[in-house]
Amino acid sequence: MTMRHLGLSIYPDHSKFEDNAHYLDLGHKYGFKRIFMSMLEVQGTVEQTKENYKKIISYGNKLGYQTFLDVSPRILNKLGVDYHDLSFFHDIGATGLRLDQAFDGATEALMSYNPYGLIIELNMSNNVDYLNNVISYQANTPFIYGCHNFYPQKGTALPYDFFMECSKRFRKFNIHSATFVSSSVGKMGPWNVTDGLPTLEEDRYLPIQVQAKQLWATNMIDDVIIGNAYASEDELRALSLVNPYQLVLHVDYVKDVNDIEKTIVEKPQHFRRGDMNSIVIRSTMPRVTYKDIPNTPHDNEQEFKRGDVLTGNDGFGIYKNELQIVLKPHTESRKNKVGSIAKDELFLLDFIKPWTKFKLTSE
Repeated sequence: MTMRHLGLSIYPDHSKFEDNAHYLDLGHKYGFKRIFMSMLEVQGTVEQTKENYKKIISYGNKLGYQTFLDVSPRILNKLGVDYHDLSFFHDIGATGLRLDQAFDGATEALMSYNPYGLIIELNMSNNVDYLNNVISYQANTPFIYGCHNFYPQKGTALPYDFFMECSKRFRKFNIHSATFVSSSVGKMGPWNVTDGLPTLEEDRYLPIQVQAKQLWATNMIDDVIIGNAYASEDELRALSLVNPYQLVLHVDYVKDVNDIEKTIVEKPQHFRRGDMNSIVIRSTMPRVTYKDIPNTPHDNEQEFKRGDVLTGNDGFGIYKNELQIVLKPHTESRKNKVGSIAKDELFLLDFIKPWTKFKLTSE
């Protein structure tokens, strides 16, 4: 199984070593494993660039990070680097190169056999047959990764459907993939426009942990990287608590929720019944596990709304203690409303398909 990781972004040409080192220390505290480092705006001499980047990459390496450098043909020319000889990047301690612009397929394939084991990361944000072209030149596929773009300008990031089409091309070949989420407080990116740095436009102003939940729920992405610097410690902590391997939704409880209802919400491994319906998501095993435990009806009668979390009460016979999440409004006195999915996460209900495994939490 491909492991999924969190990453940070650093911009050495716009920042101080001490600030970046502190940021990497924080990321390490919360289990971050990747560094995205842009070289597209390099201004200094080759030696200055080498010294500057090597210092911060070495610091990250000691903390267990892997660093991927964003490069283009223009930057390679500026640094005097030929794609036949990638020793420059090996010497500064990089794990891999992200090619912001494409070559011709044959070149990328040849680069994947570099003697240093540097990973060659391809731009995923174009819905063209680029990856298939690279692979057709007999690329060293374990050393080929993919990474989407980020978009500093409001309104210019990818729409969801296009993102999925691009990503499917890489998932088809089981290529390790990455994409970007945006910090709500980070002001630093590669350019002088910083409206956030997400891959998906719809993610631009969402809480950072919700962005990550969505991206991992697509099952198209392995690594999630914060595009802008510096994210807050609260954001790093929130991301570190996201489960990369199954969707975990936040529930806000009603005041009169009882102990068995809290247990039904938070303890089981939920999965949606395979014979789905359009009204509710049904998790039926709790009614078996807790069939002998009473669940008194709540006093209030109401119309249940999308995202409401329900349990069958004592009046519901065999369906007592079944958990349901509302998709379409309805009323039913034999069900208790125990809480609601957090407002920012309501759209994530669309990712719960027949047999999808999911968890619920109030934390």
